[in-house]
Amino acid sequence: MAYEGLKVEKEGNIAILKINRPKVLNALNRATLLELQGALRELAEDPQLRVLIITGEGEKAFIAGADISEMANMDAKEALEFSRLGHETLRMIEEFPWPVIAAVNGYALGGGLELALACDIILASENARLGLPEVTLGISPGFGGTQRLPRLIGKARAKELIFTGEMVDAKRAYELGIVNRVCEPGKLLEEAKALARRIAQNGPIAVKASKELVNEGLEGGLRQGEAMEIEAWANLFSTQDQKEGMKAFLEKRKPEFRGQ
Repeated sequence: MAYEGLKVEKEGNIAILKINRPKVLNALNRATLLELQGALRELAEDPQLRVLIITGEGEKAFIAGADISEMANMDAKEALEFSRLGHETLRMIEEFPWPVIAAVNGYALGGGLELALACDIILASENARLGLPEVTLGISPGFGGTQRLPRLIGKARAKELIFTGEMVDAKRAYELGIVNRVCEPGKLLEEAKALARRIAQNGPIAVKASKELVNEGLEGGLRQGEAMEIEAWANLFSTQDQKEGMKAFLEKRKPEFRGQ
């Protein structure tokens, strides 16, 4: 499918999705969010896919936020619809069947940081700047920032960033626990691909189940999560991948997983 605000590339069992609006620092508007939904649906149906990387086109920005030129004249009803669209799109990323890596190149502000927070793993270049500056525009975060950031770094630290609208650099974001790894700018995408390949070589059914367990377990209590883990772990013993993985270990060779 052809897109105007996105680029989708594939390298074997890895897909790279780029937000492609560099003239506006890859800001998210309605059209791009709808395209993103379409791309996610299409990629989720790809039987070869094992990992998705999301990044921004160009060197200045991952996503500089939602498109202020589109938001400026919205009334409350339009704003409600736009926020719902953003939440729906980011939920699709969070619930995407395979691991999603955000490769944050440059600014990840407002909706850009919120999108990264919906991903499973965040890598950031040294020149990245991250933040939720919505209060400086007279609004609050609208794409899940008030919910995902506190769950990731704790209530007090999240409140400080949200209440001040402060931007932090990649090093500080790493210290806060927002990003997993800080990379040299020229090596960011290659490190993201290397990580994706490392994930993709593992049993795909097991990786998919592990993502579901972590996400769903965090939404409920510990005992509920334990029960889900026990059932999922046992079910994996009915797969060919489990038989192959353990046989390969005993035979001291690399497993050949087929997702069965």
